[in-house]
Amino acid sequence: MSDRGNYNDSNSEDLFSKSVRAGKRTYFFDVRATKANDYYLTITESKKKFQGSEPGGKAVFEKHKIFLYKEDFTKFMEGLNEAVAEIKRAQPFDDSDFNNDRRHDGDSSYSNVDFDDLK
Repeated sequence: MSDRGNYNDSNSEDLFSKSVRAGKRTYFFDVRATKANDYYLTITESKKKFQGSEPGGKAVFEKHKIFLYKEDFTKFMEGLNEAVAEIKRAQPFDDSDFNNDRRHDGDSSYSNVDFDDLK
């Protein structure tokens, strides 16, 4: 196993960032480099939630993050493509149904998320 250097995001150099809004969630794709100049990808799912049951509750962001290293890209993509193909086979859907940033639960609202909100 190679030494990838420091995994802490605050010590990694950002090389590329892309955010994708998908319904109530925002996905962030960040290409970073360690101090040893080893590139990796972080994929972060962020979902805005409100604390408390009253309107106007404090907004918090629930985040889930995975780190994906370049030596794993091929196997990761093979697994992802196979899983998506299985979903499409078992429950066929038209991709255009999901291109309007709406979920089928009738909620078409989403929150604008900024990187600064996630710190």
